[in-house]
Amino acid sequence: MAVERRGTVLGTGHTRAKFILMGEHSVVYGHPAIALPLPALSMDVEVSSAPGAPRIRSEYYSGALADAPPTLAGPLAAISAASDAFEVPLDGLLVDIESSIPAERGLGSSAATAGAVVHAFAAAAGRSLSDREHFDLVQIAERVAHGTPSGLDAVATNSRVPVFFQGGSTSTLPMSLQGSFVIADTGVRGRTRVAVSDVRRLRDERPGWANGRIDRLGVLAREAAEDLRLARTEPLGARMTEAHTILGELHVSSEDLDALVAAAIRGGALGAKLTGGGQGGCIVALASTPSVASEVVSALHAAGAARSWVYDTMVPVP
Repeated sequence: MAVERRGTVLGTGHTRAKFILMGEHSVVYGHPAIALPLPALSMDVEVSSAPGAPRIRSEYYSGALADAPPTLAGPLAAISAASDAFEVPLDGLLVDIESSIPAERGLGSSAATAGAVVHAFAAAAGRSLSDREHFDLVQIAERVAHGTPSGLDAVATNSRVPVFFQGGSTSTLPMSLQGSFVIADTGVRGRTRVAVSDVRRLRDERPGWANGRIDRLGVLAREAAEDLRLARTEPLGARMTEAHTILGELHVSSEDLDALVAAAIRGGALGAKLTGGGQGGCIVALASTPSVASEVVSALHAAGAARSWVYDTMVPVP
């Protein structure tokens, strides 16, 4: 079997970041969410032969798998599940993880890691990988990392096209929209668990008020899907900004996120909102052209953005 060779690359895997365009938090209550790929940020995993006990090499830890810290529980679960699924023994292997996706920013870092691991082990076994196999194996790792993941990240980080997610089902979403999405990082780690808890508390305390806003987020997500399909940039931008306002009312936003949203709109964006779990992390803004996107990027960095990335919808995702 190929995995018995020493000193050679046995398999590689590649995934990419994602950003949520619409549906944060409301997706928890049965409404749809839309996620798009962010090819500027990627995850690459290489499985190679190496003498001795199985090892891992990453930005956060390099050493024996057996001694890896709890923060790597998700990737370790993916490695174990992929090893079992594809019958690739771990002894004598090195799993090398290289990522440009920042962690805890709502961009799918954990799912992308698990997905790239799964692809690499499938390649090491000489196996083709179905979308269903990929999803099921990534979800094993995501449950370790997040408890009860929706499954959206597992699909979106493996997709080259927008995805529409609702109630556990995911489908590809047609897009003819021409424009640029600018994603900017506040530099503050997101607090998804706290934000989810805050929304739940608001629903308990003010059910009519909170559910009305959550329902409106669901409507905006459905309308945004049509905006992507019909190339309606200005209506989509307006919906993004409305969604951010509602998420702020639900205590999901933060001063840093609000500041970047306002800066993006001042810089010429058609609309902007937080993306991901919130209370830190990133925002996404819609620009009509690449040149406007450059102006938006400048405005965001002047307002304190730690870094930014652009997704041009007219450029094919690798």
